Amino acid sequence: MGRDARKQEPDSMFSEQLIRHFREPKHVGVLPPPACTVFLENPICGDQLQLSAQLEDGRIGAVGFLVRGCTAATAAGSAVATLLHGKTLAEATRVDAGAVEEELGGLGNASKHASRLAADAVEQLLRQLRAA
Repeated sequence: MGRDARKQEPDSMFSEQLIRHFREPKHVGVLPPPACTVFLENPICGDQLQLSAQLEDGRIGAVGFLVRGCTAATAAGSAVATLLHGKTLAEATRVDAGAVEEELGGLGNASKHASRLAADAVEQLLRQLRAA
């Protein structure tokens, strides 16, 4: 008997890039001081993102993240950390929700909150890094 078209494999709703960031996340962990660290929580779904970075010679030389949340939020944490690593502060300002979604190969409407949480964390983190 054929497979019901309405039933989907869990991974079929996510891109290969998103699944790769989820299964093999990069830059996992929060950096100790003197790194700057921000913590954000989505008040609707409860996803939590902790993002930290340290400047080295004018670039984000070390970056780390921890996520408590859905598959998309975990993948977005890895994606945003990957995008930030090695960037100057000026370059890092271009890491927004669209850049995170692109790194993840796109997000469905139900998952776009993950890229927004990551982008909000970048904004706060960059403010801290500039002030440090």
